[in-house]
Amino acid sequence: MNWPNRLSLLRIVCVPILVILLSLSSSWSVWAAAAVFALAAATDFLDGHLARKNNWITTFGKFIDPVADKLLVLSALVMLTSLNLLPAWTVILILARELCVDGLRLVAISEGRVIAAGPLGKIKTASQMLMILMLLLLRRPLFSFPVGLAAGIWVCFITLWSGIDYFRQNFSLFR
Repeated sequence: MNWPNRLSLLRIVCVPILVILLSLSSSWSVWAAAAVFALAAATDFLDGHLARKNNWITTFGKFIDPVADKLLVLSALVMLTSLNLLPAWTVILILARELCVDGLRLVAISEGRVIAAGPLGKIKTASQMLMILMLLLLRRPLFSFPVGLAAGIWVCFITLWSGIDYFRQNFSLFR
């Protein structure tokens, strides 16, 4: 197993730790959760860099990297909702986009095509991770302050735009 795949697995191991820390709801546990989330998010950028730089791209890596990203981001978003820092509708919007794009990928696979993560998908993931980290560090509801409002609008926009773009680029699958 190569280093990028190990980093993806580390990201998955961070998920239950993050959830437990955020379940404690003490100030030290939220700070610890922010640190765990920041570490996990950093592994996402590092594993992609290492895989491309060293040509360590594997079939397992193509599977586990997006799964690890989704587990990390969606778990954090659900926990932020339970802490009243994020409205539930934003989580539903993000989850719906992920399910639709994953469904599109399944259709593509059945047709012998692979849909790799595009630039907008990568921007979407990075934006979501930065928003989550901001909420963990500031502990203020997303839409209750100007920077949070801007971040929330941006994340919703890029989430929808990137999802629509995947379908636009792969519309031929439905002909």
